Amino acid sequence: MCLGLPMRVVSGDDLMAVVEREGERRSVKMLLVGAQPEGTPVLVHLGSAVRVLDEDEARAIDEAIASITGATP
Repeated sequence: MCLGLPMRVVSGDDLMAVVEREGERRSVKMLLVGAQPEGTPVLVHLGSAVRVLDEDEARAIDEAIASITGATP
């Protein structure tokens, strides 16, 4: 099963961006969501940002993942 993760934009443009989650940085494609300002939460799935998230949505996903894995956000 593949799971999309909320990550925050560090830098980038319309094509690619560096995003971060819990200290891990990745380069992802931004073709579906376009360029986003630094700090914007995006849902990352299979190397692409697939949706821009609001803060509440990003937090809810983080909490759901934490409850599944037994970790605390």
